[in-house]
Amino acid sequence: MSWKNTVIAVVAGDAREQEIARCAVRAGATVRAHGFPWPDEGIESVYHAKNAADALKGADIALFPIPGITAEGALFAPKCPEKIIPTREMLAGMNKPGHIILGWGDANLKGHCEALGITLHEYEWDVDLMLLRGPAIVEGVLKVIIENTQITIHKSNICLVGQGTIGSLLTNTLVALGAHVHVAARNQVQRAAAYAAGAESLTLEQLPQYLPKMDIVIGSVPKRLLEREQLALLPKHALLVDIAAPPGTIDRVAAAELGLKTVWARGMGARAPITVGRSQWSGISRRIESILEQKS
Repeated sequence: MSWKNTVIAVVAGDAREQEIARCAVRAGATVRAHGFPWPDEGIESVYHAKNAADALKGADIALFPIPGITAEGALFAPKCPEKIIPTREMLAGMNKPGHIILGWGDANLKGHCEALGITLHEYEWDVDLMLLRGPAIVEGVLKVIIENTQITIHKSNICLVGQGTIGSLLTNTLVALGAHVHVAARNQVQRAAAYAAGAESLTLEQLPQYLPKMDIVIGSVPKRLLEREQLALLPKHALLVDIAAPPGTIDRVAAAELGLKTVWARGMGARAPITVGRSQWSGISRRIESILEQKS
């Protein structure tokens, strides 16, 4: 199937989007880009737009980042000097019928797309893609822990809140490194899997009795589960690492007020941008192929 007449806008993101843009060019598309780190040498055959609206102008398909949208509606773009908040006017510049492929969209973006006849394709929870980029995320989390603690992971007490695809990969890795891992999850099957992996499994209701002895707490659920009351139980040396999409697992404001060191480790897939960019492209390209098949 030819991509020759397909215009793709790659908007926001991090170094992964550089590789995604290259992959789109290799597939035969015309590519416009803005909002991610731009290499000094540029990206061959990719138009570097002056802003997001310029990138989206005339695009058939827009690619937005996989990390979630902030509460104010901004796309994940940690190196971009301005916030990129998709407006109706901005999106109206796309060709009709337009398509946006991204991790997940908020209510505001969905409202704009419905009004403009743009179809959203969300892939944040695709298990195969999560597993493909999982090793890079795990390596990124380990880097955050090592850089922000004065103890080893080995023999440390670590609590993982949530045991989805990435949480389970982290559990296996931390157990293998010799940590005392405690997994708190609602799902009974997930708790059983954590136990089988060598961790101690807890219900969320059991957290208060275990938090006082934790050195590190990792949140991986995109829902606020650790509020001030629970955070106050932690020792002052504890490190909090929130790897969840907005709003995150941890009340980071309360944690700061309690004097607890907290890192919101978003976009950990950027640890290996070429590897993860290509893995994300495998899912993105399948969706583009499906869109082009429907158009033909």
